[in-house]
Amino acid sequence: MPSTQLPPPVRTPPRVTPFGAGAVCALLALVVLVLVAVRWSPLMTLDRTVADALHRRAVTEPGLVHANRILTDWAWDPWTMRALIAVAVVALWWRGERLLAVWVAATGALGTVVQQGLKSAVGRERPQWPDPVDSAHYTAFPSGHAMTATVSCGLLLWLLHRHGAGPRLWRTALVVACVSVVGVGVTRLYLGVHWLSDVLGGWLLGAALVGFAIAGFARYERRGGFRAPGRS
Repeated sequence: MPSTQLPPPVRTPPRVTPFGAGAVCALLALVVLVLVAVRWSPLMTLDRTVADALHRRAVTEPGLVHANRILTDWAWDPWTMRALIAVAVVALWWRGERLLAVWVAATGALGTVVQQGLKSAVGRERPQWPDPVDSAHYTAFPSGHAMTATVSCGLLLWLLHRHGAGPRLWRTALVVACVSVVGVGVTRLYLGVHWLSDVLGGWLLGAALVGFAIAGFARYERRGGFRAPGRS
């Protein structure tokens, strides 16, 4: 009798979950935090090399410095990002999605608490220059601009996805979010007010917080603790 051969099993790639992504980012952020705290020499050398190279360029390009200051102080400032989250929270509350509104507001607030707590605990000095092109206060690690932008943009993208944003709107929002998160980190480096590892730590911490927030809310929904308006 002819042998019957079964088709090879189709291997599906493992699905990346918000919790898994958050855990990976949290672990990487912890690694960066430890290396900064112990002043690991290769990382300190990289930070100094990047900072010196960008500062040498910045002092010769006042027009580009001005453009970066407008972007970092207005377009991508933490208060601008928090204002966007506040608008989203008000809209959710008005739509009757009050638990989601509180969840988003609490996530944004937690990001600020974590950021300020780590700044105080690490106490890292910012780059010092004899001819600075900009100034910033308080300690350096993590970058508040980078972390706030990551948390805010991540939450806003999540809300758009939850509410069925169309392909064109989704792609536009994704591009704007990516440009904002990467761009604000670049401005902080170019203006000489942060080290590279400060910005990297801010990105990773922000992404971890968003991942955990999304996973936590999804878990609450699965347990039946929340039903969005219009869902049976």
